[in-house]
Amino acid sequence: MSDAPTSSDARAPIRIFLLDDHEVVRRGMRELLESEPDFEVIGESGSAEEATRRIPALRPDVAILDGRLPDGSGIDVCRDIRSQDPGIAALILTSYDDDDALFAAIMAGAAGYVLKQVRGSDLIDMVRRVAAGQSTLDPSVTLQVLERVRNGPPVDRELEALTEQEQRILDLIGQGMTNRQIAGELFLAEKTVKNYVSSLLAKLGLSSRTQAAIFAVKHTRPTGE
Repeated sequence: MSDAPTSSDARAPIRIFLLDDHEVVRRGMRELLESEPDFEVIGESGSAEEATRRIPALRPDVAILDGRLPDGSGIDVCRDIRSQDPGIAALILTSYDDDDALFAAIMAGAAGYVLKQVRGSDLIDMVRRVAAGQSTLDPSVTLQVLERVRNGPPVDRELEALTEQEQRILDLIGQGMTNRQIAGELFLAEKTVKNYVSSLLAKLGLSSRTQAAIFAVKHTRPTGE
């Protein structure tokens, strides 16, 4: 009579999905990961749209997601798939060490944020850790994100001198609106808008609307952020 398999013998492999728009990168990662006996790559994609559709259906243990894609980002995919299945752990893979992207990845529920320069052995270790329910994020980084959530996004020091209304008007100047159009948009008298414009120009040390428009493009956030 043969011995029954032990729990370690019967343990299911870690199922992985790869998202990267470069086929060569996907091939390299697949070969690296599948060299491990307990890893199984169950799917791959080169587009955010396809990955968002396929990953929840395949239900991998870990999704390795490219941070920047032609049709979106791995962070958006992470947010979408985890809203459907929080049991899927996500690693964001990126070429850029970007604090804003790291913040967005953590807020989207990613378990890790990995630079593409990572050593193969480190990536394998990270996959195992997130598959086991751990986070690979440095605790100090997570603390910084929590502080940012509490305190809000960084303040643009050059805009601090402006009132909220002046900042709105500056943004509209950046969109190419005239004083009359701004007055209609904000339900103000045109003369009132002119006074606001004069005030914000003085506070910012600018001498013309053209300078204000250039400043607005560089310093104000796009509508909807």
